[in-house]
Amino acid sequence: MQIASRRVYEGRVVSLDVDTVRYPDGTTGELEVIRHPGAAAVVPFASDPRGKNPTLLMLRQYRYAAGGPLWEVPAGRLAPGEDPADCARRELLEEAGVQAGRVEHLTSVWTTPGFADERIHLFWATDLKAGVHARERDEFIEVVPRPLNDVLAAIRSGEICDAKTVVAVLYMAGFVLGL
Repeated sequence: MQIASRRVYEGRVVSLDVDTVRYPDGTTGELEVIRHPGAAAVVPFASDPRGKNPTLLMLRQYRYAAGGPLWEVPAGRLAPGEDPADCARRELLEEAGVQAGRVEHLTSVWTTPGFADERIHLFWATDLKAGVHARERDEFIEVVPRPLNDVLAAIRSGEICDAKTVVAVLYMAGFVLGL
């Protein structure tokens, strides 16, 4: 339980608070917590997801913190009061340049609950139509169609190691497609 909170830093993407908390055993202590508005990510299917080896639209995106490009699904921060499904649709258009006819929720996960309150909502999208991307100034993205079997093999080999992407694709493959 939070007893007190002190804002140490406020930035464009995250804020840092130092909270005084009461632990379950009754003792108290201080914890640093990264505050984040939450996010949505979407697995975009360029072909029928129930077909043989469907094609996903994957992003190869430069990530400074990771030291170079990562393979990812489209994702981004929730705007204040924004519905996560609307965020998923917006990010799909902004980053991949496609609009989805259908967006379905998969699950929601805490990204790093040891020190951050970010929760990311995972979706899948179908019935894609070409649109116009609207990337931010710091987004360097290549959109690459990849067969699902290739994406799964790349997760297994460690080539795809972005957490939201790994969780969303494996969730989709295991629980929706039953692979």
